[in-house]
Parts: sequence; C-alpha cells; structure tokens
Amino acid sequence: MKNRLKVLRAERDWSQQDLARRLEVSRQSVNAIETGRYDPSLPLAFRIAALFEMPIEDIFIPD
Repeated sequence: MKNRLKVLRAERDWSQQDLARRLEVSRQSVNAIETGRYDPSLPLAFRIAALFEMPIEDIFIPD
C-alpha cells in the first residue's frame, strides 16, 4: 500500500524519530511504513490519521 506519510511528516518538519514518539512506535517502524515495506495495523493507521487530522484514505492509497 502506498502512503503519504513521508510528505505529511516533512510538511511538519518532523523527523522519523519525532513521528515515532508521537505514535509510540519505533523509528524503524515509521521508516518501514514510509518505504512501503510494512503496512500498519488498523489501530496504528487510525492513530496516524488522528495525529494528522485526516481521513485514513487521504494518507493510505491502495496499490
């Protein structure tokens, strides 16, 4: 699944570590999601959407 996480993070001038802290996950998890190597669980996807105040479908795009 493709996503806009890296762009959204960069718009806020957050590092991967900053985002990881806010989501309570590891920096490696953020990196894996951004690069498409890992699709987040539904609860994590909801936390990401809530953090960016956007609908999930505006962040994650099916292949």
